[in-house]
Amino acid sequence: MDNAATTSVSEAALAAMLPALRENYGNPSSLHELGQRSSAALEEARESVAWCLGAQPREIYFTSGGTEADNWAIRQLARQGAARGKKHLITTAFEHHAVLHTMARLEKDGFEVTYLDVHEDGLVRPEELEAALRDDTALVSIMLANNEIGTIQPIRALAELCHAHKVPIHTDAVQAVGHIPVNVDELGVDLLSLSGHKFHGPKGVGALYCRRSLRLTPLLEGGAQERNRRPGTENLPGILGMAAALREATEHLEEHMAHVTALRDALLTGIADIPCTRVNGSVEHRLPGNVNVCFEGIEGESLLLRLDLAGICASSGSACTSGSLDPSHVLLAIGLPKEVAHGSLRLSLDAQNTREEVDYTLEQLPRIVQTLRDMSPVWEQMKAEGRC
Repeated sequence: MDNAATTSVSEAALAAMLPALRENYGNPSSLHELGQRSSAALEEARESVAWCLGAQPREIYFTSGGTEADNWAIRQLARQGAARGKKHLITTAFEHHAVLHTMARLEKDGFEVTYLDVHEDGLVRPEELEAALRDDTALVSIMLANNEIGTIQPIRALAELCHAHKVPIHTDAVQAVGHIPVNVDELGVDLLSLSGHKFHGPKGVGALYCRRSLRLTPLLEGGAQERNRRPGTENLPGILGMAAALREATEHLEEHMAHVTALRDALLTGIADIPCTRVNGSVEHRLPGNVNVCFEGIEGESLLLRLDLAGICASSGSACTSGSLDPSHVLLAIGLPKEVAHGSLRLSLDAQNTREEVDYTLEQLPRIVQTLRDMSPVWEQMKAEGRC
């Protein structure tokens, strides 16, 4: 129940990776036959990823994951803008930390960043983006789907506004690719980040889509790989596994979405019976497999530990910030009080999940919540005050 954190490697991905680990292990930059076989496999993978995204192969650059892709897109476009006297950036208050921390670094370098409100429903308003756009705006970066509450942003409408002002737009699509339809031309984005391990590819590999009208400069220094844009010997097994996993996810997307949506709705219906529970973010504009709720009067960490003892893997938010004792910045951004945000639970479903697993979770979850509330002085106070 924690597939937003990572997924298992699919059989298709593993089958694609093994030859590159054994017999076809050559360096794609080598001129001999072994290296050229690897080079051909690399370009086939690039073509496959491009097909899945509705892009051209030359617009796909392989990276070590979504974090690198986010950093690359934002840092390079920001610096290109600065060279033209444009040092204003726009993002949202609930982006992944790969984006927020990059923006914070750029603020220290003299850039001005506008953080758009995402409101109680977790959605950006196009009119608020339009009001924030300026003549000196160098880049807009808004995620396609939030990694904690799963809300899907109106990226097409946002991209149209950006292009009307001649501003490039980047989207972190790490949680969306492989789970909902993602076509770069239909979205209208100029740059898009993805990560293989979110859709049953291996960890440590991702990609950046960059529209051919834009020119990227390297984030790192080194060799001439990725058309002189991303140095370092390519992670060929990872790239082949990611491409195979994305192709499989794309070809079965409709049936997977229907299956996962049904499981999500069953979870939401069952959880609604637990008193003083709220669903975070829009249900209508939401990833098929995302359930994010808050149970008032308890701590999310205790809830996760007891779920784990019951054999249920879950999270309270992003795995990238699991060591923090602070409440989720995403939940604070949609207006939740800190004491409520501390009781959050994220369940993230995948096509491999079953109705039996959902039913088991709905058997265990109400009992665990009630047990924790029975021990909570906060819950007793809330009942005494008539708040629940």
